[in-house]
Amino acid sequence: MALVAAVLVLTACSEGGRVKDPDTGDGTAGDNSGYTIAMITHETPGDSFWDRVRAGAEQAAKNTGVDLKYSNDPDAGKQAVLIQNAVDSRVDGIATTLVTPDALAGSVKTATQAGIPVVGLNAGIDDYRRLGVSMYFGSDETRAGTAAGERIAAEGAKHPLCVIHQAGSVSLEARCEGVRSAVPDTENLQVNGADDAAVVSTLQAKLQQDPSIDYIVSLGAPIALDAGKAKESGDSQAKIITFDLNQETAQGVKDGTIEFSIDQQPYMQGFMAVTSLYLNLKNGNDLGGGEAVLTGPSFVDGDNIGQILPFVQNGTR
Repeated sequence: MALVAAVLVLTACSEGGRVKDPDTGDGTAGDNSGYTIAMITHETPGDSFWDRVRAGAEQAAKNTGVDLKYSNDPDAGKQAVLIQNAVDSRVDGIATTLVTPDALAGSVKTATQAGIPVVGLNAGIDDYRRLGVSMYFGSDETRAGTAAGERIAAEGAKHPLCVIHQAGSVSLEARCEGVRSAVPDTENLQVNGADDAAVVSTLQAKLQQDPSIDYIVSLGAPIALDAGKAKESGDSQAKIITFDLNQETAQGVKDGTIEFSIDQQPYMQGFMAVTSLYLNLKNGNDLGGGEAVLTGPSFVDGDNIGQILPFVQNGTR
């Protein structure tokens, strides 16, 4: 899917987001910019998705001479504290996920009031403007869910099970709502995504209880692997689709154990979030258009997995 350009209205002030000497570098790879940018996410430890987000951010920081401070916590209150800590340390810019926007609103406001430019990534596409965040890099999750639902509906889906692995995540709920818009009998199932064994056992029990489930919609690559284990232990014939990729799920698409993935290109999200902050701080650059920059959704299936798999294995897709 083509990227949709978006406006980046960021303010560089004398507090956070201070303007640097324009002679500190020429903007090329290896520029010693001297900026400090904090990236704060809701990463659950062990979720390989975030390795790609962070890898993209680190490459962008290397290219531009940025000192990248990465931190994460899946607990919304603790993520808000991490944002406040970044403000207190007077970083030059902040990139943050907005998976629980209301819980983060106060700390984000503190950052913008301090003159620190803030961009959103990965989660919060429907809320970033309301929070005063100037830019967003990620997928339109409602559109992604709808696209997935329409595809499986065309394949005959009647009763998909949409597995939500993080409570309160607006992005995951939007995906399931999108699927339901195309397949009305879609059922949501809440699991603890931080505990793979618990996910497997919960899915096993659900599949045994309801054999009419014909598709398992995993909202994250590790959950797709758990779904595969749950299927192996029972008689379910449910097909598995997933959002996002890691090496194992990409191989599953190639092998046919996973029907397809809806990819949002997390490496690009991390890379663009850091790069956009750098360009604004250094040159006052804006990305025009007024809308979020979309990094997905994009289908990965048997037709294109051969092209994409090497990049997944390299950790950049």
